Parts: sequence; structure tokens; C-alpha cells
Amino acid sequence: MSEHRRKPSQPQGGGRAAARRAAQQPSGRRGARPASGSPDPSAQSPSSAYGAPSAPHAEERAPGGRAEARRAQRGGARRRAADGAGPPGGPGRRSAGGGAGGGRPPKRRFIDYPRYGKNGWRRWMPSWKLVSATCVGCFGVLVVFIGVAYYLVGVPDVARAATAENNVYYWADGSQMVATGGEVNRQIIPYEQIPPAMRYAVISAENKTFETDSGVDPQGIARALLNMAKGGQTQGGSTITQQYVKNARLDDQSQTITRKFKELFISIKVGATKKKSEIMAGYLNTAYYGRGAYGLQAAARTYYSKDAKDLNPSECAFLASLLKGATYFDPAGAPEIDPAATAQQNTKNATERWGWILDQEVKDKHMDAAERAKYTTFPMPDKPKKNANLSGQIGYLVDLAQAYAKNANPDIDLNKGGYQIYTTFDKKKVQEMENVVKEVRDKNIDPKKRPKVDTFVQFGAASVEVKTGAIAAIYGGEDATRHFTNNADETGAQVGSTFKPFVLAAGMEYGKRDPKKPAQQSDSDRTPVSPDSIYSGKNKLKIKNYDGSVWKDENGNEWLQTNDGGQSYNPPSYGIDLRYAMQESVNTPYVQLGMDVGTDKVKQVAMAAGLHDNKTSMASSSVPSFSIGTSSPSAIRMAGAYATFAASGTQRDPFSVTSVKKEGKVIYQHQDQAKSAIPAAVANNVTDVLKTVVEKGTGTHAKLDGREVAGKTGTTDGNKSAWFVGYTPQYSTAVDMYRLDDNETSKKREFLEMFGTGGQEKIHGASFPSTIWHDYMDQALGNSPAETFPAAEKIGDKVYGSGMSPSPTAVPSQSTSPSPSPSIKPSSTPSLSPSPSPSNSCSKWDWSCTDTGGTNQGPTNGGAVGGPTLSPSPTRSKPGGPGGWIAGPNG
Repeated sequence: MSEHRRKPSQPQGGGRAAARRAAQQPSGRRGARPASGSPDPSAQSPSSAYGAPSAPHAEERAPGGRAEARRAQRGGARRRAADGAGPPGGPGRRSAGGGAGGGRPPKRRFIDYPRYGKNGWRRWMPSWKLVSATCVGCFGVLVVFIGVAYYLVGVPDVARAATAENNVYYWADGSQMVATGGEVNRQIIPYEQIPPAMRYAVISAENKTFETDSGVDPQGIARALLNMAKGGQTQGGSTITQQYVKNARLDDQSQTITRKFKELFISIKVGATKKKSEIMAGYLNTAYYGRGAYGLQAAARTYYSKDAKDLNPSECAFLASLLKGATYFDPAGAPEIDPAATAQQNTKNATERWGWILDQEVKDKHMDAAERAKYTTFPMPDKPKKNANLSGQIGYLVDLAQAYAKNANPDIDLNKGGYQIYTTFDKKKVQEMENVVKEVRDKNIDPKKRPKVDTFVQFGAASVEVKTGAIAAIYGGEDATRHFTNNADETGAQVGSTFKPFVLAAGMEYGKRDPKKPAQQSDSDRTPVSPDSIYSGKNKLKIKNYDGSVWKDENGNEWLQTNDGGQSYNPPSYGIDLRYAMQESVNTPYVQLGMDVGTDKVKQVAMAAGLHDNKTSMASSSVPSFSIGTSSPSAIRMAGAYATFAASGTQRDPFSVTSVKKEGKVIYQHQDQAKSAIPAAVANNVTDVLKTVVEKGTGTHAKLDGREVAGKTGTTDGNKSAWFVGYTPQYSTAVDMYRLDDNETSKKREFLEMFGTGGQEKIHGASFPSTIWHDYMDQALGNSPAETFPAAEKIGDKVYGSGMSPSPTAVPSQSTSPSPSPSIKPSSTPSLSPSPSPSNSCSKWDWSCTDTGGTNQGPTNGGAVGGPTLSPSPTRSKPGGPGGWIAGPNG
């Protein structure tokens, strides 16, 4: 090849590529020493020798050539882009896409978050554009959601709401007891037949802005949702429209946030599509007024026996008050649902709200003052009318099952109907209990013959299965359609000496306090007592505190405790043991024992056994008489508490419903919730002592041939109530008797004395109550195998009460003047003849020689008999003791 076409040889050092790399180097590195092997830049090329400047193409190339240069350039660009820096010589830190030196700009993101090109907290702070776009988007989604929900929900159908199915109740064996609950008591009436006074009363009481609001109250809804979210009590809608929607929605009665949202949209739609007159008529036609009455027409017929159009403004104001909750505003009361909802309290509530509603109508210009002045007397409604299907004991059983189901599951709304309620009630045992009570009543209580002492006599009873807590039978009264209070539930009758077993149990479990140490003592400072412990049986015993000081009330009065008939037992210095004191129902030992242990501990044991601590049934434990039964629990609760002793300390709350179903689904199923409430050794020893009461004490009328029985009699202050509570290993049954004047003509509810009632000088727990207990249990147990109680192991120490000391001459089984009553020896098949036997042995109706339990006691001033009483209703002592006030229960 000719020389002039041959490519010139490349100089050592890289040529143009090296020049480009040199140009890209930072200025600070321009003067760096060349790499090893590169020519010295100060060395002149051949051209420079002739004074010509060096051209780029004349630069020496670095080893590697153009490919390596391109790779280096691309790598540098990527690093700069990652660092956010511009090209060499660029103006500070900026995006990789700007400035000389280049690189392609990054692809734009639809949502620039985290923000590109920002550092620190600015990188996470959204731009105003992003915030605005998000708000607009969310609002759009909300609008779409509301629109769809509004379109999907339907307006309630009043006609459908007016149809309610019956509730069917079943006996324990699965057979049907009764169907009741939604069969007749609702009738829709047009708006024109609703009195204006009723509409105005409801508006003034429930929703003053009804005529102008949109049907919903956002603030009220927010409050309800917040309260439910916090786990608080559920709240309803606060407008008439919302209440109408709630009442008409039979398909969903649950208290949930989902339901609240549904009702919100339905209320909005109802408010937008229906006239106010339609909403008002719908609300008043679906509202529940109590006593099974749905709708204004049914309420008018139920409470005033007239049509709705004939109601006057005063009656309308009362019916409007029921919308707040008939349980607490019906003057008839509803103690089976809530013990606090007594007839007296409800009458007070209704009267106050009735007057307030009338005043609000005047304030809202719906009634003038002159019209309001006409209504000064509360329009007392008629007494409740019972369904004929609920006569006899059925009504009491249904009321008890209803109350239990509602308390067990608040979502169950039996007023809507359609439920199947399976109860624990044994049909045969319920009938047996009713027959036994009726026999005793018919043969002994004669209001025509003894109008002063045989009127207002009531019996109540309850029988509970020991091993399950199931209520097998109750006696609530003569007839649920005529006597409306369930006597097996709380009535206010004090339990008297049937409370003493709780005192003994507290002494065994917690022990007698050390008199030398502070009142609040640990277990190590206490001495558990045994049934052999000795306490004074002296009549008019001066009660002392645990430390030996004399107990005094807030006025400085001392307490002298008396026994039944003013009787003292044994020489006062010797005392009697606790077993004998229980057998003969002696008051003084158990009052002092309660003080030594602490009445707070006695209350604690009673509650552990199953009694409730509420104002209506549990008395104050701040006075000595608490230990001998000033409390007034129900027969059901007393039977359940004694069942705890029978079950060796295992406690189960009495229950009346095993399951509730609706549309084939189980809504509620009872679960056994047994708990160890009292040590087994304590419970078994209490049972052993109570067996003595039945075998040779005040409860001998309750003996059952071939069976072990434990029980206790009780008689109260002024002979106003009498009890017998006893049990076998299978059943625990409580029976009480009292006289209660709760006639509507009476100014107050009053318990009356029973001296002379039934032809007896005095009624004891050993009289009619123990006879009823015996006859019922004899039939209820029938031919079932006899069972025995667990053996009682030795427990506690033999302690001595105040003033007592060990003495070899103590004879705890004897008593001093007056001599104790002769022992009771009833025949195996006692006669039902009301005439007492003249013989020394007691007949079935000769109870004057039985229950020698306690009676009068009271505080004294300076130790003298008399002084102010601590009882809320003192009466003069009839049966014994000179002077003094009765202030507490008897034995």
C-alpha cells in the first residue's frame, strides 16, 4: 500500500477520548500528575516544536480507547442523577436532567409522593395540589356511596310493623306452656283520629323541631355512635322520624353501628319522601306503650278503656310519658324486670313527667295557660288487665321468663314476637306447689271470719335444683290476672332468722377477730369458729364491738338484744354453743358473733352464696340487727343461696330459661357458670347444723321420712313475715308468708302484723311456711332415691364470746327461766285440722310450741330498756319483755 494512504500511527496517551476525559475532570484535578505510563504534558509534540498549538485530536489517548470512555461517561451521569447533583460546573445540586452535561430527565409520576427532589421533612409533606385532589376524590366517593345507599334502602311499611307473631313458651319437658305476646294488641288508626293534644305532647316531649327538621339529628347520631364505640350504653335516635324508623324495622333490632347507619339513610329518605303527618301517624301507630300495647289506639284501650280520639290532653300527656320507657313510667310498676321499678317509684316518675310535658306544651305555645290550669290531678290509669291465657301461675312464670331472657340477652325483643322460649319450669311441680299453698290458705285463712287479721295475707315460694340452679317451680300468688305482684320475686318481706346461716358461715370462713388488734385484720389474726363455740344466750344482752367495747349508735345509744319471748338460755356466764343457738333460733349469740366477725364479712358471705347487693333487698350492715335478717331478698334468691350450702359451697345463679330461638336459630343458650363461693368444709358444717334444726329444733315440721333435710325458720319484727327455707341434696325451697296492704286506696305500702292470723296466736316460720315446704317437697321428691349430704369435717376452734370463758360446768343444751318450749313431736302424717291439739305433743297446726327464735331487740339509752329505735318502722312489742321497742327481726 502506498505510503500516502496509510493511517498515521496514533500517539501514546489515548487521543481524542483522553482529551474528552480530561475536559470532564473537575478543575481541581486538572493539574494532577498524569497516570503512570502517560506522557508528560509538558513534553512537546513535534508540531509544538514549530510553535503550533496542540489540537484536541493531537491529545494522547489513555489505554482502553473510546468504549471505556463511553462507559465512564454513562456511569458518572447515573451517579450524579442519584445524588441530585448537576454536571460539573453546574449551579449547585439540582435534578439530573438539567444543566450542561445532560442525561435524560426522569419520568413524571402520577402521584408525586413522597415528593421527588425534596429532602428531609419536605420530602413527606404533600403538596397543596395533592391535598386538594385527595379531598375532592374522597368527597366524590362519599357522594356516590350516599347515593347508592339512599337508592337501596326502603321506606318502612307501617302495616307490616303492625303484625307481630306470638311468643311460645315451653315447659321443661318441651311441651307447650302458652303462646302469647303479639296476637291482638295493635290497631292502626289514621292521622285524623289522633288527637292534636297527643301530637303536641309528643312533639314537646320528644322532638321540638319535628315540624321543621329534616328527620335526622347528626349530633344525636354522633353521640350514639361514640357511646357505642366506647362500649357504653346504647342510645336510640333522637328525632321522631328516627324513632319511627327504629320501631318499624322488625328485621333488625340489634344495637350495632351498622344498624345505626342503615337507620340514618332510611330516616333521610323518609324525611324527604313522606309528609310530616304520615311520619307522626306512623310513629304513634308503632310505638310501644307498655303492657303489651303497640300503637296509640291499643294504649288508649289498655290504660283508659277508651278510643284514642276520646283522650283528653291530660291523658295524652301521660301516654306521651310512657314513650320514654314504660318499665319506669307505668304506675303499675315492673319489679319483675327491674326491682327498682316499684309501683310507688313509677307513680312518682310518671306524675313528674306528666306535669313537665304539660308545662312544655304551654312553653311551646301548643296549649294556653288557662287550659293547663285545668289539669292538676294526675290521670291514674286502669289497673293492668291480664290475658286469660295467663291466669293462675302461668302469668308469673311468663313474666319471670321474659325478665330473665331480656337480662340474659339485651338484643332479644320479645315485644316483637316470633320467639320460642324454653323454660326450666316443671309443670307437675308448679301444680303441686300451687295445690299445697291453696290447701293451707283455704283451710286456715278466712277474711270473712277474721277480717282484721286474715286480710292481705300473701304466700310466696320458689324451688331450685341444687345441682343446676334451674328454677323448678314458683308460687307467685293466687292468680296472675288478679294479683299482679310475683310473690316469688322481691316483695320487701324481711327474712328474719333464715339469715343466721350466713353469720355462722362467716364465722367459720373468716373467724373471730383478735380484740387486741385493729378492726381490719388478716386471716392470721382471726380465729375460725366451730359450731361448738360458746356465746351468751342471755336475753337483753348488751351487744359489744369485737374489741369488748359497748356498741353504740350515732346518738350514743346502746343496743340490748332480746330473744323470743324474753327467754334466756343457760346461766348467763356459761352460755350456749352455736349449734344449739341455731337449733332454738336464739338471737343473742348470732348478733354478737356477727359483731365479732364483722357484719361486713357476713354480708360478703351472703352475697357469695347468691344474694344481691341492692338497695331494695340488702339492708345496711352498719347495725347489729343485720345478722338476724333485716334484709328482704326474694324467695328465689333465698332458695338459690341455701342451694349453695347444699352443693358444698358451689354457687349457681337461679335461672328460668334454658334457650331462646327465633326462625330456627338459637338466640340464647344457657351456660352453666358454677363457681366456688364458699369453702366446702364451711358449707358442709352449715348443713350439719341446719340438719339439727329440722331433727330437734324449730323446724321439725319439715321432716321428711327417710330423707336428710336441712333448713331454718325465720320470723320477723312485729310478726310481719315468716319464712322457712330448707333443702335436700336435690332441691332447695323457700316459702314465705306475710300481710301486705298495697291496695290502691292505701296511702303507702305497709306490712301488717300477723298476731291472730289463721286462728294462731302468732305466726312463726315453723307454722304455715314449714307445712307448705313439707307437703310440697314430699310430693316433688316422690319416689326418687333418697340422697345424703356430704359428711361435715371438723372445722375451726371452740371460741368464747364476750364474757364467756371455758367452764367444765357449762351445760349448753339447757336454758334458764323462762324454761324453753317443749320439743316438737309432730305425727308422721299430721292432720290438716285447723284446731290445735290439746295434748302436750304438737299437732300440725300447733306452732305455739315450736319456733323459739328471736324477736325483739333494740337500742337503749344508757343501758335502760327503751330509747330511740334503729328500725325505720318501730312498733310496740306485743309478745314479751317489759317496755322497749322492737327494732329488727325475730327468730
